[in-house]
Amino acid sequence: MGRLSPEFQQVIRAAFVAACSLLPCLAPAYTVNINPGARVVYLAVGNGSFTGTLSAGGTPANNATLNTVSATVPAIAIGDATAQTMQTNSTQAASFYDGFIFCSPAAQQVYVGGFFRRPGNAAGSATLSVSTPVGGLVNAGGDTIPFSQISWASSGIGDAGIQVVPPGTFSGGTQTLAIFTRNTWNESCHTFSYANSSIVAAGTYTGLATYTLTAP
Repeated sequence: MGRLSPEFQQVIRAAFVAACSLLPCLAPAYTVNINPGARVVYLAVGNGSFTGTLSAGGTPANNATLNTVSATVPAIAIGDATAQTMQTNSTQAASFYDGFIFCSPAAQQVYVGGFFRRPGNAAGSATLSVSTPVGGLVNAGGDTIPFSQISWASSGIGDAGIQVVPPGTFSGGTQTLAIFTRNTWNESCHTFSYANSSIVAAGTYTGLATYTLTAP
């Protein structure tokens, strides 16, 4: 069977960016306690940067990479409610906590990990949230697909089955995903899928999901 020409396909792409609020700011089913220290918040979604690992005294760093997940729906399947597993260009497999191979990008998994550190036993926690456009994903002709058509499963190689960031669905707008207790490292691997439950015009639909870890 020949390759379908682009006008008979539907391509859905969602890009992911990590943000922080609390300086110093640097671009979870696993949680582990970490030593108290200087006040820092760190979040990585997809490809991140770290010198060494946190457990070995490593230092987090900024990474401007904007990873994507995407699905291409052939004309014959558009709107038939057959969920499409989305592919990712993320290559992050190892945990920044200890180097353990926790995610499998080859299996469409996107790494999500981070921590909120503060001195001593002071109370407090950080909130992980994600924001997506209320208007949904948009193609060149102005047609839209609601972000609620995209959901994620949470897992991790060797995890205990209790997810730091539970599975869910984008809502369009800002939604809270998880609470990171102070002085803990948290991470998970997300596999995204497109519900494909509506018949919409062919084209390439794009949208941006912004993940933010905020601490008081």
